[in-house]
Amino acid sequence: MPYTESFWPSAIGQDSAKSSRFARLKMLRSKGNMKSIAQLETLYFKLRHGFVNGAVCAACVDWAVERLDLDEEDDDLEIILLASARGLDEVLPLVEVIIERYLGSERLDDQLAAGKYIVELRNAYLQGKETIWTIDMKLTPLYSKLGYQNWLGMLSRNCEYATDVSAFEEPFELEFHYISTLWGSVSSRAEFEQHYCAEISQGHDVK
Repeated sequence: MPYTESFWPSAIGQDSAKSSRFARLKMLRSKGNMKSIAQLETLYFKLRHGFVNGAVCAACVDWAVERLDLDEEDDDLEIILLASARGLDEVLPLVEVIIERYLGSERLDDQLAAGKYIVELRNAYLQGKETIWTIDMKLTPLYSKLGYQNWLGMLSRNCEYATDVSAFEEPFELEFHYISTLWGSVSSRAEFEQHYCAEISQGHDVK
């Protein structure tokens, strides 16, 4: 296209916008910052699946504040707005935009995210921050939301039964350790499926 007064400024503006976007992508998707994106992604999983409390929303806001403190946001409007957001109605839409922008199709598989969440739950359980009853309240809806995955069936069942029958506490503990240890050692659902053994889970039952 030949040079014209009207075309040249427009082209410069388009190139500038692309450069700015690529700069933001490079900034937050660099090797040093992918851990921070993963932290937000784990929080996003909780928001999307209803595991929401004030602490989850506050953690999203804290994530954005930290990006600002470290000068990593590069004028990203959604990160700036998230740093002052309040409540689920403000936090969730902003987190959705940020995750889609920086991860897109590379977002965590829901089952992998769930597995990492279970690792987190067991750590909290061992620290006395969660109980069988509070974990049951989280596993029951999670099992349903994930489409009743086989690997989660025995853990969910044992936890539910253990809230009423003490004999199921040990099978629950064994399965909780087994599933959380597996998910804690893998980086993909495919890797988990390679190592998961249904027979081991089935053996975690009342004798």
